Amino acid sequence: MISGSVGLAEDIEACKGVAIFIKQEVSTAHPSVIMADNYRDYNLTEDQKAIKAKYPPVNKKYEYLDHTADVQLHAWGDTLEETFEQCVMAMFGYMTDTETVEPLDTVEVETEGHDLFSLLYNFLNEWLYKFSAEQFFVPREVKVLSIDRMKYKIRSIGWGEEFSLPKHPQGTEVKAITYSAMQIYEEETPEVFVIIDI
Repeated sequence: MISGSVGLAEDIEACKGVAIFIKQEVSTAHPSVIMADNYRDYNLTEDQKAIKAKYPPVNKKYEYLDHTADVQLHAWGDTLEETFEQCVMAMFGYMTDTETVEPLDTVEVETEGHDLFSLLYNFLNEWLYKFSAEQFFVPREVKVLSIDRMKYKIRSIGWGEEFSLPKHPQGTEVKAITYSAMQIYEEETPEVFVIIDI
């Protein structure tokens, strides 16, 4: 037993309590403190603002919803394809300001599932893999080329570049996609809800 480990355990518990208090205080703060118009505020540098100004604004049809210890992505669109695109962009938007990303490279993602839920899960997971384990690719835009509803296959393409800390503001890393409370609605305006592990 390490000397002082009991005190350390008490300190850790006290810090957890402070962290919970801070999280509660932040979540009750005015929304613009956390996000402007429900989007993350990255306090961009002048260089990042200059890159952002070079391109048309990114179409954002998503929001972030509070969830215990994680974040829930809520995305919508005119079609299911657009809704899936927006969900991917919501995930990347939590990691960086995607409007600071330049469309310099192209990456394709194809995946499949056994139903619509596994298709969405695998789709997000493949895009996350392109960022975290392979090319550190972050898209400015993702386009779903097709969704095969009979075989549950999806084809997509993304335009962006390799993530670079001096160029792209650092948000919160997404560790994993979850099935927890995943919802897909196709009536009227298609929308999805996905909890990501951060």
